[in-house]
Amino acid sequence: MTDISVIYVNWNTGPLLVKSIAALAAAMPGLDYDVWVVDNTSTDGSVAMVRALYPDVNVIQNTTNAGFARANNQAMQQAKGRYFLLMNTDAFAAPGSIRRMVDLAEHQPYAGIVGARLDNPDGSFQASYVNFPGLWQEFLILSGLGRRLYGYWYPNHAPFRGEPPRAVDYVQGACLLVRRAAYSLVGGMDEGYFMYSEEVDWCYAMRRQSWQVWYQPAARITHIGSASSVKRPLQREADLYVSSVRYFRKNYGALASTLLQVMLLCLAGVKFVYHTLANKINRQPLGRMSVSPVFLLNQMKRIQR
Repeated sequence: MTDISVIYVNWNTGPLLVKSIAALAAAMPGLDYDVWVVDNTSTDGSVAMVRALYPDVNVIQNTTNAGFARANNQAMQQAKGRYFLLMNTDAFAAPGSIRRMVDLAEHQPYAGIVGARLDNPDGSFQASYVNFPGLWQEFLILSGLGRRLYGYWYPNHAPFRGEPPRAVDYVQGACLLVRRAAYSLVGGMDEGYFMYSEEVDWCYAMRRQSWQVWYQPAARITHIGSASSVKRPLQREADLYVSSVRYFRKNYGALASTLLQVMLLCLAGVKFVYHTLANKINRQPLGRMSVSPVFLLNQMKRIQR
């Protein structure tokens, strides 16, 4: 059994993937690890690139896009590490960062998941840990009032000098260290999520079964963000909203999910009308596109329990 099985889910991000793999050795000195790549039908030559540069990497090639949760589960079912490290292909671990996450987990035997501090490519802070979602929090995020009331980083907790590790609600999914024992008891990610909210749901499930979720600010991970989904912005936004509603339905009940769905459709409608009118008046694209409420409503019909 190796110390860590590093798992990537890839969709057309070959150059980023091999760069991320290259950073692993310096990120966890003294630890044994193996690497798993689950490829969701990439067309950019990702698999050939990985096999040429890293022939020891375990590759699982899917014939359809299985989504993020299911693809990670595929690798966890086969990998043998004492810990699983779920890494985004556009995430790059700083030297010693993964080692610090493992050291924290070794000193906190009930830590089922350990997350890292995410930084932007310019070194600025990107994301850390977040409180579990609620209707009020979702409204503050969607309306933009959260940042006005609680600061630029909302809903993430802002960093501060000398910040210690701490037990939290949930951590961002770009880099997750998962204890095998916790995975064995709680299970893998819920495959009903195609993309987004699966790590929130997983942390919630861990907490419900008495495992802890920890944040290690000393582990610095550079994360580009949306490397795959940037090619499909409207679908990305719809997937984000659909996953949020599914999370609410599963964990908080039908009433909460219905209220969230109504709020999402109303705010999506306001944004869509505003951007449509602004673009016509300016006769050129103004800001990013917004998903239409009709399209969003059709997407929400695919939510499964």
